[in-house]
Amino acid sequence: MAKTPAALFAATVLVAGLGVSACGENRHCEHDATDQVVADSFCEKNTPGYEWESDSGKSKKRKKR
Repeated sequence: MAKTPAALFAATVLVAGLGVSACGENRHCEHDATDQVVADSFCEKNTPGYEWESDSGKSKKRKKR
């Protein structure tokens, strides 16, 4: 069974993308409107209004008034 170059390329990109997202990236699930961290199950189920956010390791700085 011969694969076309386009099919082979698509399969390679898919596998590479899965490896990048799974390795070395910490993430958590947040409610979009409030930016409140919630259980990962909301994002795993693709619940509307929730999205994955990466943990950049940087703390958020607030401006002093």
